[in-house]
Amino acid sequence: MFVCLCKGVTDTQIKESINNGATKLSQVRRELGVATQCCKCLPLARSIIDEALEEQATAFQEQSTPLFYSA
Repeated sequence: MFVCLCKGVTDTQIKESINNGATKLSQVRRELGVATQCCKCLPLARSIIDEALEEQATAFQEQSTPLFYSA
């Protein structure tokens, strides 16, 4: 789905940017140009970024094994 019509940026591109290491809106903005024209896409772009970061954190927590096990 297109998020930023001004720059033709999709939600998939935003998620790929996060998966490639972006952790902030400013980084995604710099890379893709999202929310640099009229900024009507800013709230949706921000929510997609937050959701993608949350998914990454959850996946990381699920992969992590505890260092110590309680007896």
